[in-house]
Amino acid sequence: MKTPSRFLFPLGFGLGVVAPESAGQTAAQSPLSLQVYNADGGSFHVNAVLVSGQTDAVLLDTGFTRADALRIAAMVLESKKTLKTIYISQADPDFYFGIETLKQVFPEVKVVATAPTLKKIQATVQTKLQIWGPRLGANAPKSVPLPEALDGNVIQLENQVIEIRGLDDPLPHRSYVWIPSIKTIAGGVNIFAGLHVWTADTQTVQERADWTKKLDGVLALEPQTVIPGHSLPGEARDASQIIHTKTYLARFESELSKAPNSASLIEAMKAVYPKAGLGIALDIGAKVTKGEMKW
Repeated sequence: MKTPSRFLFPLGFGLGVVAPESAGQTAAQSPLSLQVYNADGGSFHVNAVLVSGQTDAVLLDTGFTRADALRIAAMVLESKKTLKTIYISQADPDFYFGIETLKQVFPEVKVVATAPTLKKIQATVQTKLQIWGPRLGANAPKSVPLPEALDGNVIQLENQVIEIRGLDDPLPHRSYVWIPSIKTIAGGVNIFAGLHVWTADTQTVQERADWTKKLDGVLALEPQTVIPGHSLPGEARDASQIIHTKTYLARFESELSKAPNSASLIEAMKAVYPKAGLGIALDIGAKVTKGEMKW
């Protein structure tokens, strides 16, 4: 049962904790600092990131449930920064369902997404609301205000830039964020930590190969801090999570080619990753990629 006590623990001591910690020494020496909200398993361990300057802030993604969004709002309010922009990095509802709640708390904030991501959201948002509304009940948004299309690929935060990358490859709707001044990546749905990787949205061999190439581009930036889009509490925030995701995708491809059905594929991947969380990602991904389920 979820109780208010979950706010009292630092990240790593409990699920679904607001974790307003520094992203490391590099961030501490920079005008920009980071705070991370890491949701619990009911929200797929999704992360939202608050990037703060001296007086203003930018929020990367909004959480899944109304409760997630309210906790994120509390994180912003406690930072005492003025929230200028919310960037929606992905077209999955756990990245944007919190828009409604956050707009109620911060009515002046500008919400943006890249054109490819916005197009995906527009095409699927009503279906997502129909699916998740009954399941989440009062914790679901009543509606989702659509983001505006981002002009270009840069968000300004005081005298710093937040760059949107991954827009010029075959998966432009799956962007990631690069903050050069603190050598930080916010990976969005491209990077997972301590979890099975969600493959149901990349159903072909080519799409997963394109994903791997995108990760090569992330590695080439040599980030010092990496914030996955989904992670268990306490996982390292460094390039090892990029490598973990790449390695997982390669192993998934290998086992997929050998497995006669989804049950065999699930068994094989659990044998390789016995401690990984988010088993639903493996279950659905295996069924979809083996042609046993439509997604």
